[in-house]
Amino acid sequence: MAKSKQLYLLFQILLVLSLIDLCSSESIIFATLGSRSMYSFDIYSVPLDSKNSAPLSELRLTDGHSLNFNGQFVTSTNIIREQQQQQQQRAIELVYATERGGVSTIYQDIIFNPTPQGLRREALEVSAQRVELLSGDGVSMKDRPSLVGDSLIYVSTHENPGVPRASWAAVYSTQLSTGLTRRLSPYGVADFSPAVSPSGVWTAVASLGDKGWNGEVEELGTDVFVFSTRDGSNRVKVVEHGGWPSWADEFTLYFHRRGDDGWWSIYKAILPKNGELSVDSVLTQRVTPPGVHSFTPAACGNESLVAVATRRSGSDYRHIEIFDLKAKKYRELTRPITPDAHHFSPFCSADSKMVGYHKCRGSSRGMKSEKPLFLENLRSPMPEISLFRVDGSFPSFSPDGNRVAFVDFPGLYVANMDGSGRRQVLSDMAFATAWDPKRKGVVYTSTGPTFETESTEVDIVSVNVDDNDLESSYKKLTHGGANNAFPWPSPDGKWVVFRSGRSGHKNLYIMDAVEGETGGLHRLTEGPWSDTMCNWSPDGEWIAFASDREIVGSGGFELYLIHPNGTGLRKLVQSGSVGRTNHPYFSPDSKKIAFTSDYGAVSAEPISNPHQYQPYGDIYTINVDGSGLKRLTHNSYEDGTPAWGPNYIQPVDVESAYNAAQCAFEDLSWLQIDSPASASHRNRVEDYNGSTKIQCGG
Repeated sequence: MAKSKQLYLLFQILLVLSLIDLCSSESIIFATLGSRSMYSFDIYSVPLDSKNSAPLSELRLTDGHSLNFNGQFVTSTNIIREQQQQQQQRAIELVYATERGGVSTIYQDIIFNPTPQGLRREALEVSAQRVELLSGDGVSMKDRPSLVGDSLIYVSTHENPGVPRASWAAVYSTQLSTGLTRRLSPYGVADFSPAVSPSGVWTAVASLGDKGWNGEVEELGTDVFVFSTRDGSNRVKVVEHGGWPSWADEFTLYFHRRGDDGWWSIYKAILPKNGELSVDSVLTQRVTPPGVHSFTPAACGNESLVAVATRRSGSDYRHIEIFDLKAKKYRELTRPITPDAHHFSPFCSADSKMVGYHKCRGSSRGMKSEKPLFLENLRSPMPEISLFRVDGSFPSFSPDGNRVAFVDFPGLYVANMDGSGRRQVLSDMAFATAWDPKRKGVVYTSTGPTFETESTEVDIVSVNVDDNDLESSYKKLTHGGANNAFPWPSPDGKWVVFRSGRSGHKNLYIMDAVEGETGGLHRLTEGPWSDTMCNWSPDGEWIAFASDREIVGSGGFELYLIHPNGTGLRKLVQSGSVGRTNHPYFSPDSKKIAFTSDYGAVSAEPISNPHQYQPYGDIYTINVDGSGLKRLTHNSYEDGTPAWGPNYIQPVDVESAYNAAQCAFEDLSWLQIDSPASASHRNRVEDYNGSTKIQCGG
């Protein structure tokens, strides 16, 4: 009898596993543009001694795993104080954001007897599962978290405001003992960078209010609001034009803004102790002088000290410094320790004895070599589909799903899905990839400069990546170089749809898959707009593409569907006025489309992050009938060029087969340090154009 029960139980387990395998059959991979693969953040601290002009040794507080950032010191609880007294130990409590486990979450660390020689750590995950179970699918907790008694105050992007290009970022409070979660931001309002007052009674935020997001990628134009930490009530605007608030005491706030002279500076807001609280009753004054960019302030107690991140002339790196309001002087903290590394988001302990920040592990001097992840698993909001960030751009799956082609600028590469077999197959400047569904090993791509005009010489080529002689298998399919790009073959392998500027406008054409345009060519779309980034459905019924035909030349792109015979044109997705919705890729069953979009706007103040081409852009899916919009990623950088494969990739990270230097990324390109006022408009235009180019893909 016992043996029969065991066999029955084993049968049930195998049945469940088989059902999981049947339901879990596909994967989506995507690229994160910029230098995201080079990030390896940890949180560090240095002692702050106002009588000593030089900091002591730097102490790493987090464990060197994943990305750890945006920390805050926590005032020790009574239990911790008792432990310290009984064991004669010193402890640091830290709460911070982390990206481990394929999801952004919040941790609390208790670090006993911290010394540069070693740490004894008790790491407690702060109710991440509980918060996410209450919040729903896909939560981003990347902003400054704070603990107030038993409550965690944080930013999440799990609630869709229902308006295209409206930020999903809002402030929430979760009671850790019960899991009770309360939204503190009003519905329809985007809040960033929360800071809790010393008493815990008030929370200040940088907020877009009811203005919405206008596409700005530098300074968001936020205002500072204050509200009750308990329930979000008594919400009042106290500062117009300000961000990243930090409390010095119950009536004093520091914040940053970019002044009319172009310099990012720290300002002080003094709130009235009596009378009505409003913008008019709050006294504001500039604290830091022009000539140094100063931002992301952290008040350090009542000693008139403010920790700030700075960018100085002559340095390519941002550093943490202390500004003394009484002496009106800066004091460097991090540059003498690690001059060639970027330092972010300073924070101070309640007793003003420590300053914390995050930076990339290592520096250009003695930078450690780590194997980057070829595939980084992210927890998918759709259990039947695994989700990965791939170390490359414009990925596409081979027909059997066992290989991927991608671009690692400037060349074209292929690799097995386990990260092995990575090799370059073209050294030319290439963008966009697509596998032929019938001719094994044949990959299509575009070669030539990206993001150029209709007449720029860009052509479509095919190459058999399985041919030992790649040169002989290389075939040019278009001629004349009129910006021919984004090829995608029909499911029968006979035709290729692509974008071309040969008429003077970028429209869609279909040509012979083997002989190219000389073997047969016809025009699919026609008009004085840009149709681009096309993808042919596996069932052959539809071609999806991005177009600016609604507002020509605006930089705004929507997704459209059209039958290969030119009928049935209809719009599928729009990301608001002049929004950017691009790079469609059909699911294997042709019922859904993955794409990238700024539908969810921005999730954090851009200046708090390293350089990104644009601080927005996430991966979404939608049904071909326009229903069922679902957000897959929640980031403060650009996720793009998704690919949907036929096989389920096990949700674990896959290392690359090569070593790569970490931390080799740049600061914000628009954070100019020479004559910022004169450069401000020029760089804003350049960044806007760059943002359009990256998402629109040429």
